[in-house]
This record gives sequence, C-alpha cells and structure tokens, in this order.
Amino acid sequence: MKSWISRPVPELPGTMPALRLYDTVAGGVVTLEANGEQSMYVCGITPYDATHMGHAASYVAFDLLNRAWRDGGQHVSYVQNVTDVDDPLLERAAETGVDWRELAASQIELFQTDMAALNVLAPDHYIGAVESMPLIVPAIEQLLQDGLAYRVTGTPGEPDGDVYYDVEAAVKHAVTVDAWTLGAVSGLPESEMLELFAERGGDPGRAGKRQALDPLLWRVARDGEPRWDGGLLGEGRPGWHIECTVIAQKYLPAPFTVQGGGSDLVFPHHEMGAGHAYSLSGVPLAEHFAHAGMVGLDGEKMSKSKGNLVLVSKLRAAGEEPAAIRLAILAHHYRSDWSWTAEGFAEAKERLERWRAALAVTPAGSAAALIAAMRAALSNDLDAPAALASVDSWAALALAGEEAASAADRSLVSDAVNSLLGVEL
Repeated sequence: MKSWISRPVPELPGTMPALRLYDTVAGGVVTLEANGEQSMYVCGITPYDATHMGHAASYVAFDLLNRAWRDGGQHVSYVQNVTDVDDPLLERAAETGVDWRELAASQIELFQTDMAALNVLAPDHYIGAVESMPLIVPAIEQLLQDGLAYRVTGTPGEPDGDVYYDVEAAVKHAVTVDAWTLGAVSGLPESEMLELFAERGGDPGRAGKRQALDPLLWRVARDGEPRWDGGLLGEGRPGWHIECTVIAQKYLPAPFTVQGGGSDLVFPHHEMGAGHAYSLSGVPLAEHFAHAGMVGLDGEKMSKSKGNLVLVSKLRAAGEEPAAIRLAILAHHYRSDWSWTAEGFAEAKERLERWRAALAVTPAGSAAALIAAMRAALSNDLDAPAALASVDSWAALALAGEEAASAADRSLVSDAVNSLLGVEL
C-alpha cells in the first residue's frame, strides 16, 4: 500500500542531544541508545471513519520522535499498519450500505491527506492487513503447530475452528528471565485486564476458550463476511493483534527500537503483540514501548458513540490552517490526557501569527540559542510545550525590536521550527 509523500525536512547545524523517552514497560524515562540506526512501529487506523484529534495527536507525537532522531543523525526505519479488515469496519459498512473495501479505501485516502496536511513524516512502509495475509497465515499455522494456539469447537451458534492464542502456554514457552509474560507491557492486574479486554475487542466470555484473556488469531469464515484462504486454518480472516506482529517482524529489526501508539493500545493490543512476537521468534518485539495520551472535547471523552469527534478534515474544510492544528496539539505533552477546546485552538492560531510576525524581525544571533533550547526540550521526553515556550521567548525578544534583524537567522529559525516541530512559518 502506498504511503503519503513527506515534505522535505531542513537540515540544521549541530545535533540533537541523546534522547530520553518514557518507556511504559520500564515505568520511567530511559535514554535511547544512539547507534546510528533506529526503528519504530506505530499502530495505524482502522479505516471506518475520518481522522479525529486523538488520531492526529498520536501520530504527531511519534512524528516528533522521528524528527528528533533524524536531527540527531540517526537513520530511522518507520513502519505503520492499517487494519483494513476488522469488525468495526465491517459493521460501519453494513450500517451505511457501502462496500467495506470502498469504505476502507476512502478513509485511508482521507487519513493520508490529513497526515500530509499536518506535516507528519510518512512511514517507510505503510502496510495493510489485507495485503499481509501471506505473512499472517503461516504465523498462525506455526503457533498452532508449536502448541501455542488452539481451535475452539462446540460453541453454540458459532462454526468450529476459530483459532485462539494460548496465553498460558505462551508464558510457559517464554522461559528466559526477560522474556514476555502476561502483564510485562501493561503491568496491570488480571481484573483490570479482563475489563479492558472486553472493552477493546476481546471476547472473554467466549465458550470453549482455555482462558478468558486468550485473543483471537483466526476467525473462520461466516456467511456474509470477507474471507481469505487460510491454508491449514481454513477460510476466514485474522484477529487484530497478529497483523502488527508479523508486519513488524517482516519490515523491522528484531527487536526494533520503539513500539508506539495511543495509551488505549497498551492492553490488550501491545501486550498480545509482544507475546505473539516472542512465541514466533524467541526475540522480544521491541526494546521500548511508548504511548500517547487520550484527547477529549471540552473535558469529555471524545468518541464516535458520543458523536463529539473533532475531525481534522472538517477543520481543514472550514479553512483552518493545518499548522495551527498541529500547534494546538503540540501545546500538550504527548503523554498527557487533554481536551480540545475552542480557546486552546484560538491560542494556537494567535501563537502562529505571533511567531510569523517575529520571524520578519528575527534578531541577529538569536537562532543558535533558540535551536539549542528546542533541542534540550525535545530530547527530554519530547517536551513539546517546553519547546514551544522557547520559541515564545524568542518571539518576544524579536518583537521587542531591540536588536538588528538578520536574514540568515530568520532562515535558520524558520528551518528549525519546521525541522524540529513540523510547523511551517
């Protein structure tokens, strides 16, 4: 699947300090080794609705990491998936009377347009679940053969043959001290896992499962549902977590540097994906796990069911500038939960205007100190609000008009804000 096209990233003098990033598994900030090669997998959308602000905030967060690495002279391999077959997509297609493939294609195109508008650097590989069937099927067959998966039979009203991951067997299989075990990523007690599993696509009450938390690997064909040749599995379609595991194993090193996504993916998605990876290869999925916070609207959780989504495409259609949308996101630390408000967006637009006014009178010699301050902020767990504050201080100095303006510094400041923050002045 083709990705969107990235805009050029200006190169800056100097280099980013060593990056420190909050690791969900470690429960604290860790220093990422700067060995010249970095790799990142960020979980993509299920394309049944337009890009809302929660999506945008997550991808902007990991775009900051991508940019910081590159500024530090690191070569970055970046992979993102798109879950282009899943229950929510099929349900929305049935509700609207649109073919699921057409719905997916339209929403993928809209998402990519939104990402390009927000100046999010494109992944090197943008891979759909559908095109990954040749990877998914053999992986599930291997898990079955290794005794780490099983078929469910005899469930009333359901066909025989659905394949589930055997969590207990997988934990026993992971025998080394630092290997995966249930809870290794999330750190959650089983009671919370069960609650989240039910909320986020799991089926803890499915009859015939060995454990309530065992996730689905392969759903055998049902009438009216899309199906693929599953080889020894029979016709059907995959469960959710396995696609990300096999895509990452195909296109990234093992382990890769950072697994990223929203905090709602910690469990079960990243927990189970990490288990699948170890079961298939004996190697951890990722060295680090990082997660972005959730975005609400005026203090309430933003959700499709509530109908209170803030859509990037609608803001753009209303004439709002994507750079201002991005600034509104960057005003919040990527790990924090926050709410989109009209006041916050107005402040972002005012900030953008102020920066542009200051750029016209950039003081001579001011660029180097600004770049150093921005780098210090971003190297400290991608502290975008602190980076924005440093640009605010520079803008106040420039607008005071006490220093002679410099065309060279003006160009360098513009390049720095673009390169490090992804905001074009």
